[in-house]
Amino acid sequence: MTDDELKALVASLAVAQDRTDAQLAKTAAQLAKTDAQLAKTDAQLAKTDAKLDRLAEMYGGVGNSQGAVAEEFYYNSLKAEPVLGGVRFDFIDKNITRSHAGVEDEFDLLLVNGHAVFVVEVKYKAHEKDLRRLLEIKAVNFRRLFPEYADHEQRFVLAAFHIHDELKRVALEQGVTVLQRKGDVIESMAA
Repeated sequence: MTDDELKALVASLAVAQDRTDAQLAKTAAQLAKTDAQLAKTDAQLAKTDAKLDRLAEMYGGVGNSQGAVAEEFYYNSLKAEPVLGGVRFDFIDKNITRSHAGVEDEFDLLLVNGHAVFVVEVKYKAHEKDLRRLLEIKAVNFRRLFPEYADHEQRFVLAAFHIHDELKRVALEQGVTVLQRKGDVIESMAA
């Protein structure tokens, strides 16, 4: 390479470096603008979250309240007439939490007699995820946490004030008993 070619190459590299530096300066300025906008957005989100928290406190967790109403209804109904799917029960327990070996779960209602235990999951309005959770998590955890019922018939029950027909069909096909409110009484559909 000749001296002139080397000088031309160095000059072109200097021009390219100047362009790169200018572009980097523009990018840094744009990043600073973006950071400022993100800070404003974060502040607005924090205000919105605070408002939502205040609203949730004001209304007392409507979803939780509805769930508590449904649980009380089914507990009181089954306590008064401890029969489900033609099976009479000796005991009914509610809101049982048990923990063992890193597994913890809460069960809404347990109906027990000398040969059967029915595990009842209560929802105000049942969804597909509730059925999946009952079968894939609650049932597995119940068997781990309550080994004393290993020799009992174990049935899983989905109780709800509202359950759409397709979900009811799927639950029954999967061996889950469905409880629905029918006026002031319970209608049981055994799987």
